[in-house]
Amino acid sequence: MNPSSRYSYDPVLRWDPEVEDYFNKAYGPDHFARISKALTRPSSYSCIRVNTVKATSDAVIEKLTKILNDDSEDGLKLVQQPDGSSSPISKCQIPGLEYVVLVNGSGPHRIEYGSELENPPKEVLVSRKCAEAVLRGAQVYVPGVLACTAHVEKGDAVAVCVAMEQPGDDGDWSVNMTRGTTLQGLPSGKNHNSSFFFALVTYHMGNISTYPFYCERSGLYIGMGTAMLSRAGMFRVSHGVAVDLNNRVFRLPSFHNVLEGEIFLQNLPSIVAAHALDPQRGERVLDMCAAPGGKTTAVAILMNDEGEIVAADRSHNKVLDVQRLSAEMGLTCITTCKLDALKSVCLPSTLSDSTTSVNGDSSVSLTSHSEVPSNEGIASDAPGRSEAEKSCEENASTEQPNNGGDNVSQSEIRKNKGRLKNGRGRTQSQGGRAGKSKGFPPNSFDRVLLDAPCSALGLRPRLFAGLETVISLRNHGRYQRKMFDQAVQLVRVGGVLVYSTCTINPSENEAVVRYALDKYKFLSLATQHPRIGGPGLVGRCEFPDGYVEEWLKPGEEEMVQKFDPSSELDTIGFFIAKFSVGPKD
Repeated sequence: MNPSSRYSYDPVLRWDPEVEDYFNKAYGPDHFARISKALTRPSSYSCIRVNTVKATSDAVIEKLTKILNDDSEDGLKLVQQPDGSSSPISKCQIPGLEYVVLVNGSGPHRIEYGSELENPPKEVLVSRKCAEAVLRGAQVYVPGVLACTAHVEKGDAVAVCVAMEQPGDDGDWSVNMTRGTTLQGLPSGKNHNSSFFFALVTYHMGNISTYPFYCERSGLYIGMGTAMLSRAGMFRVSHGVAVDLNNRVFRLPSFHNVLEGEIFLQNLPSIVAAHALDPQRGERVLDMCAAPGGKTTAVAILMNDEGEIVAADRSHNKVLDVQRLSAEMGLTCITTCKLDALKSVCLPSTLSDSTTSVNGDSSVSLTSHSEVPSNEGIASDAPGRSEAEKSCEENASTEQPNNGGDNVSQSEIRKNKGRLKNGRGRTQSQGGRAGKSKGFPPNSFDRVLLDAPCSALGLRPRLFAGLETVISLRNHGRYQRKMFDQAVQLVRVGGVLVYSTCTINPSENEAVVRYALDKYKFLSLATQHPRIGGPGLVGRCEFPDGYVEEWLKPGEEEMVQKFDPSSELDTIGFFIAKFSVGPKD
């Protein structure tokens, strides 16, 4: 085996054969091959949204330049710009996005791992998810380490490679490796001529097992670094940096804990989605699937923190994440609630005027962020809202244990015992609360953003995609249609609905738009500003099982924005559709 081909970064994204055939029909084989390759690599730049409530682009550029140069021995690598300059940090030149800062990276770089296979480098094998984070600029942390060469000591130079899922006999994909495995740097085993049965040796529970992982590591090396812990230390401690990766295939600066509250690291299409919504000061806006809060805060900044944004999510802890980000960025117009997007509409027949008392005070479902979140519920009683709307949003947010009387349920007793045994949970420890909501009456919002949960097949870098099937891709689309059915009821006549995903899957993109336009005749596609993405897919796709998927009609493709990972814009895969809401007769 040629060392230069083994010790390299040249992954091949593996798809389910039927999914690959579907995407080949949608994009064409050559185009889809370019998309697949682009997905295995990070974007060549980091996109930073400046919080204009607290800072300016010029001030952030000055601070970042100093930080990045101070943190690097030779400063941030200068990358040639399209205009001929060589500044690594610059303002986005797209009209309207001047508050966005771009920080250039570089790669792929050729790394010297060693010249001979007979003298291989010591290696650290990391999980795929760890590797994807490392390719975006993160360090190699202890939880991501799966295996390493024997006799690795602190300070040793080590090559970092990736453990990829492999197909099993039952059709499932798995790494099939015990954490703590000892890697061999040379092929071993009886069958040296096989492309598969190269071995590594692991000692686990006193037994010697053979795993076919020598060959699978070929072409999956992401850099050289310095071991910050010995081999024993990597598998003994629970946290900390395992490898300081100082020579990377892709060099992108990390912005972890940098200028918190002043900047937010966000993909460019996500920022464009907030602009497509075109929120105005004083309006009432709903972000249906808000966590972790990037688009929510982007919308708040575009509204100059004037108006009301309701950020909903079905996960309690994710709602707390939105609360923390809003408080960190100093935004006061955002309220949050725990709400399943499939149950967003609250019809008059379901209204209930019952509320639960928390510490003797009436608690409502929406938690305001004019201050840092605390244990106390904060009433959000915006003027001009109907009693029905207020009643619909008010709900039991936190139930207190019954500490008196004889009517304590057995389940409550078990819960209290669990609290005493296990201590406070994450929610109590963090001092946050997420108010629940029964939903909102129809036509309660000027604008609704539905950034729907999706297959995420546009996120990059992505090193594995084998779990998705044609059926699962269709099911994603069906789920999103149900959420869209809720969203369209909540927008008032004359309002705007924006639908977005971070996937390249037409079932979740163009097919959902076709469904929306065919079912809701009062909807029409609206022009988006800025428009920097490409056109959508026109036509239809017929599947071998007889299922027919309808996409856009001619003339509609230019009304949506489809971001192609293989295009010169070098973004993630993303899709945005903007709808104007006409009379709902």
